[in-house]
Amino acid sequence: MKRIAVVQKSLRGGSPLPHVRWIGFVASRYVSRKRRNSPSPMLAVLGIATGVLALTVILAVMNGFQLGFIESILEIASYHIRVEEPISEAEDPQDQLSLQDAIPPIRDLPGIGSVTPLREFHGLIRGNRGGPQVALIRGLPPDVLEQDQGMAEKLVFETGSFDLRAQDSILLGAELARRLSVGLGDEITLVSVAGFLGDDPAATDSYCTVRGIFRSGFYEYDLGWGFINLDTAETLGGGPLFLGIKLKNRWQDSRALGLIRPVLAASFPGEPVALSTWREYNRAFFGALRTEKLLMFVVVGLIFIVVGLNIFQAQRRMVLERREEIGLFRALGAGDRAVRLVFVWDGFIIGFTGAGLGMALGLLIATHISQCFTLLEAGVNGIIHGMNSLAGVLMGHSPDLGDFAIFSPAIFYIKEIPSRIIPQEVFLIYLFGFLSALLAAWFASGKVSRTRPAEVLRYE
Repeated sequence: MKRIAVVQKSLRGGSPLPHVRWIGFVASRYVSRKRRNSPSPMLAVLGIATGVLALTVILAVMNGFQLGFIESILEIASYHIRVEEPISEAEDPQDQLSLQDAIPPIRDLPGIGSVTPLREFHGLIRGNRGGPQVALIRGLPPDVLEQDQGMAEKLVFETGSFDLRAQDSILLGAELARRLSVGLGDEITLVSVAGFLGDDPAATDSYCTVRGIFRSGFYEYDLGWGFINLDTAETLGGGPLFLGIKLKNRWQDSRALGLIRPVLAASFPGEPVALSTWREYNRAFFGALRTEKLLMFVVVGLIFIVVGLNIFQAQRRMVLERREEIGLFRALGAGDRAVRLVFVWDGFIIGFTGAGLGMALGLLIATHISQCFTLLEAGVNGIIHGMNSLAGVLMGHSPDLGDFAIFSPAIFYIKEIPSRIIPQEVFLIYLFGFLSALLAAWFASGKVSRTRPAEVLRYE
């Protein structure tokens, strides 16, 4: 009787702390103890954990692929801001303004990482075997990697190095070099397409020596790109001069444009200068990647909706099965909100435990994704070899099924599975998993407020 009096006092709000303790105690017993005809709460925990785990790993791998492509494009190809040299109307070539004169003042602006002059054109390259290959040839200064650390990190040289000091030097992508059947030190013939279509195609022929073979991680660049000396590109008619500008923070491109425009207006008074940012230069490609990621997020996020509906049904069933206990709590003086919080606290425990477990496993797998795929491939290959051995015993010969590879280099242009974890997305995934259980429990416990002790305990 004394114990009942203490509980009754806490239920009526005599002490806030025991009130909270009572709710947590009852909710934890409901979660840990399964009734005979009710689904186990652990199934809901596993459902939330599975959804969080799947979404964390999938988005980490997708971020690895997408950010790898985006960074290769920005660091090697498009830069953060591109400035094109205007066509001057000065009659005397010596009076024409050069975009190179604007490099020092732009480089001194706040937020500017590097400024690289470049020229580019399409050319025909003939190597030791097969017909000529079309490639985008970009002329760069020999010391570009000293100024541009981002490009230096993305270009990985299989043989040779970034050596453009000689006028006849050329650097080729690994896939382009393979198609041309050339290696380090071999000589190739380079013909500018723009010059070839002009009046004097012979003046555009150039014999270049391969000084390096690189990989960028982007198949298009490795197959169709080459780098030559900036002066050589001008000799071959490499088009107008560009400035490739890298920012310390690429998201501040609008602010950087506001600082660069006055400098260009002072260097080229009365002449419009074309500027473009990485958002405009790669709008279609980046938009496609964003849509792909959003749709993947929605599709995998449907797991939380399914699990939330299951928790909702399980909680409603629990409310109906525990009507006698609810009536007893109400008879002892518990209010509608206190009894409802018991079931909401159930959802809190399920969501917190399931989302935490799934997030911990997801982050563990995402940070060791290559090792996980290696173990998976080893397990599948072990089964395949076992089947080969069994077939050899039963049939007298074992068929060669080959080794299994999830990301085979013959199909995918990757050497390892990339993974990139973004903290904001991790928090959002955890929040989705947690709220799906909490909201389901809140809506399912709505019947508690309509339970009357007299109706429940009339025949008890």
